[in-house]
Amino acid sequence: MIFWSFLWAVYIVAYIYVVFFVIRDVFRNEKANGWIKALWIILLVFIPFLTGFIYVIVNGKGIAEREHRARASVPEDDAYRPAASSSPADDIARAQALRDAGTITQGEYDAIKSKALGNQYFGA
Repeated sequence: MIFWSFLWAVYIVAYIYVVFFVIRDVFRNEKANGWIKALWIILLVFIPFLTGFIYVIVNGKGIAEREHRARASVPEDDAYRPAASSSPADDIARAQALRDAGTITQGEYDAIKSKALGNQYFGA
């Protein structure tokens, strides 16, 4: 009894996943017009099991292309990371200029200097 309950639960979760997958892909499909999208959704509501299979068969190649495009749309660049410094002396000089201008405190200057010299792990 427990085995069959577990098996039905797996089937239901898989079914719900397929329904949401098809709905997501229907709305990602730029080639289909609004009427076609509405027809797929209506069929998915009234004949869900058969519609899921038919949708995958009819749009299989397009699904793979849209998934690939959706995953590749986020550029993986390092623009958000700060650039590496050219030398510790330049870092210390910039930090000293900021300290002299009153932008940073003496403690912040000491932390930048310690990091530039590579002493941040030694407590110096």
